[in-house]
Amino acid sequence: MSEAKPIVLKVTGMTCQGCVNSVTRIVKRVDPAAEVAIDLPTGRLEAKTGATSQALADAIAAAGYGAQAA
Repeated sequence: MSEAKPIVLKVTGMTCQGCVNSVTRIVKRVDPAAEVAIDLPTGRLEAKTGATSQALADAIAAAGYGAQAA
């Protein structure tokens, strides 16, 4: 992984805290050192990570959620 940088994604399909926990785990699988904050009402995911935004979006999409750069 490269140096940690802030990434903001818009995640769709999250309806509850369980979804937030699932998306957080997905990000942590891509980068175990990532710092993740998710705002459920807006679907805004903020992460300080060494992973690329595309890698995170792809992993989140593979789990059935929508994800794109915000």
